[in-house]
Amino acid sequence: MAPNDSAETTGSATSTTAARRKAARYVVPVAVAGVAAATIGLVPALADSGDPELPKISAQKLIEKIAASDTQQLSGTVRVSSDLGIPSLGGLAESFAQSAGGEQGGSSAAPKDRLTELASGTHTLRVAADGPDKQRVSILDSAAEYSVIRNGDQLWAYDSKSDEAYHATTDKAPDAGKHEGRTAPEGVPTTPKALAEQALKAADSTTSVTVDGTAQVAGRDAYKLVIKPKQSGSTIGAITVAVDAKNGVPLKFTLSPSSGGKAVIDAGFTSVDFSRPAASSFTFTPPKGTEVTEAGEAKAEKDVEKGPEGLTGLDKIAGGGGAKVIGEGWGAIYAIEAPAGEGLPSSEKNADVPPAAQQFLDSFGDKVTGKFGSGTVFKTRLVNALMTDDGKVYVGAVTKDALVKAADSAAN
Repeated sequence: MAPNDSAETTGSATSTTAARRKAARYVVPVAVAGVAAATIGLVPALADSGDPELPKISAQKLIEKIAASDTQQLSGTVRVSSDLGIPSLGGLAESFAQSAGGEQGGSSAAPKDRLTELASGTHTLRVAADGPDKQRVSILDSAAEYSVIRNGDQLWAYDSKSDEAYHATTDKAPDAGKHEGRTAPEGVPTTPKALAEQALKAADSTTSVTVDGTAQVAGRDAYKLVIKPKQSGSTIGAITVAVDAKNGVPLKFTLSPSSGGKAVIDAGFTSVDFSRPAASSFTFTPPKGTEVTEAGEAKAEKDVEKGPEGLTGLDKIAGGGGAKVIGEGWGAIYAIEAPAGEGLPSSEKNADVPPAAQQFLDSFGDKVTGKFGSGTVFKTRLVNALMTDDGKVYVGAVTKDALVKAADSAAN
């Protein structure tokens, strides 16, 4: 077994959470779930089945091995298990889609809503890739299959349960470069390598990076790269990435919470083949009778004011002025002014709030008070958000106490 080795890395702790666009009415609580979902990506998990003897390697060399990996072809079966401490997102996403006008041209096959289902429970996927322009991801269940297929400038998504399909062409769809031109919504990594790189972007002087032995994943020898915050107050205990010893491809991603217990995310291959997949993997023709929605037809995609854009990450919460960052590294907290100084929407104040959304808010919100006044903390096992009654938002992968402290400091 390779002995422990460590290295410091540099990066930007805020690069994946740049606030850019105006918030939707329900964006704050939904964004909490969205950020958690964005950390999952489409990469899966498998228990270690042995500790192979491998040559020693430093953390820095292993990081370089990941960055230098040029593997572009693969196929396999993957498993995603996530325990974010939030209700299932499937029904909630459907409720928001309906309130956003989805019933007037939306599609149950649209990727940006369906892929958030990976934020809860356990899912089995089939994946295939042949370079940057050909990918396929299929979510399997006992009676149906949901697939997203990217082939050049064509993107198809198909839901066999509803017999609906979604189609986009990247040179025609207004947001194709950001959403439809990918196999996942913006902010959701689509490969194990992308997920590992996203985690490493947060690594700076506040981070410990070590090599902690070896493992076998999907029958392949791997090194275990462990990323830990040095700071207190983070909800993240450690991130472990199993890296293929031969080609540097991340095979498994596990995020453990600082509070202990089972992993928040355990995602890795159960089988993998690095040969080129069959060309037929990336072709799709809608079955006869399938209802097809073209990109741009769905009203929900055109009207951000009526849709839960926050599902894809923190960058959907704030307006063009951006968010103020309090702290640094893993303890960074983003302070955001809600639109028009509005506080948390509720069915008592606004009849337009869907019942499912209100139930979702109530299920994991804690009332808090401090120098800032009063507000509600929305909790997951990964990302927490404080929304004050006067419309200020503090959000980050930090504890409730850290959020209250940040709000009190800003009130002085």
